[in-house]
Amino acid sequence: MPLDNRREPKLAWDKTRTKDLFKRYQTQGDADAREQLIISHMNLVRFLANKFVNRGESLEDLIQVGTIGLIKAIDRFEPERGLEFTTYATPTILGEIKRYFRDKGWSVRVPRRLQELSAKVNQTTDKLTQTLKRSPTVDEIAQDLGVSVDEVLEAMESGEAYSSVPLEAGSSDDEDSVSIIDRYGLVDTDLAATDDRLLVEEALAEFTPKEQEVVRLRFVDGLTQGEIAERIGISQVQVSRLLKRTLKRMQEKIAPATGKIDL
Repeated sequence: MPLDNRREPKLAWDKTRTKDLFKRYQTQGDADAREQLIISHMNLVRFLANKFVNRGESLEDLIQVGTIGLIKAIDRFEPERGLEFTTYATPTILGEIKRYFRDKGWSVRVPRRLQELSAKVNQTTDKLTQTLKRSPTVDEIAQDLGVSVDEVLEAMESGEAYSSVPLEAGSSDDEDSVSIIDRYGLVDTDLAATDDRLLVEEALAEFTPKEQEVVRLRFVDGLTQGEIAERIGISQVQVSRLLKRTLKRMQEKIAPATGKIDL
């Protein structure tokens, strides 16, 4: 039977049967009794999960998370204390769902202590803003929470890690909108030439030191053939022949089907 989100759920479970199931589970380790306890209290999980709909998570996921809380409550419950199980289970289920939202929303792993303090800082800020009719100072927030100013500042800073925008997301709900990474990202113009550079370096590794030096002076340092000849102490004609011979060997090794390599 579907639950009405606007009203408390009707007690669909039998208290006497619940006590009997707990007795069987805790004294005999009856797995079937545990399973029946889970099934008979799923309406409570659904009701509590419905309180968190429209927060970006599907109801099915929330029910799954709430069920984890229900199972924890079943395993920890002590009937001899005289407390109704639903009363005991409710905060455990709610806590599990809230923890799910808290952990899922943090894009950078932040210690639980700071996550909780960050939430308290936000709540206190809203409360003091209403009371003071202005934004509270860090000192006022710290005093209200009973913590140091440094702790408040640390919590505020860690709060920046919450719900970051993915780079692939657009700036609006429009599916065709430009993503952040497309708008601000730059193309690495050197990346496309990386493979070519590796091939050239591999080919040059088999040449003599003199041949490597001539190629480097001509195509890396940008010297003319005359300047190269003067630098290494040979004639310009020898430089030209050396370059042609070296580049021809490189061409045959790297791309034999391509055209000539200009000097």
